[in-house]
Amino acid sequence: MTTSKPHDLPKLADFLCFAVYSANLAFGRAYRPILEELGITYTQWIAIVALWDDDNQTVKSLGEKLFLESNTLTPILKRLEELGYLRRRRDPADERQVIVSLTEAGRRLREQGGQQDLVDATGLDAAEFAALQQAIVKMRDSLLKHAQEAPMKEPGRKGTMR
Repeated sequence: MTTSKPHDLPKLADFLCFAVYSANLAFGRAYRPILEELGITYTQWIAIVALWDDDNQTVKSLGEKLFLESNTLTPILKRLEELGYLRRRRDPADERQVIVSLTEAGRRLREQGGQQDLVDATGLDAAEFAALQQAIVKMRDSLLKHAQEAPMKEPGRKGTMR
């Protein structure tokens, strides 16, 4: 039996999943002062951004875009409604569906988000920023596809998780 020496094993810094995870945490820290001033959380913020892209959508479609389940998304939307940033209403064509739309106050948040400051804070030029964003989306979509298609693995099967 061959055993790996500790120096042969990948270190934390070698894991792409950790780089993405820690970059997400760094984004959260960079967004914190802006979002505290607006009185919202990062998850509430991305819900508003998704509605800027496509207003008047169902809770279900919004949840799919944000990768959030309804039981997670509903309290977020309820709080944003209490803050006056959006409205929720039943779809007249299908009472089972709830339509979410921004209020004028929710639309105005776009001007206060400091997005360009955060793009600049990444240290990437415009081309690098766009290429990285596209690469991360491609990776995310590939991982989701893999997770949906992958058969259940046997417990104890060895592999790397980088």
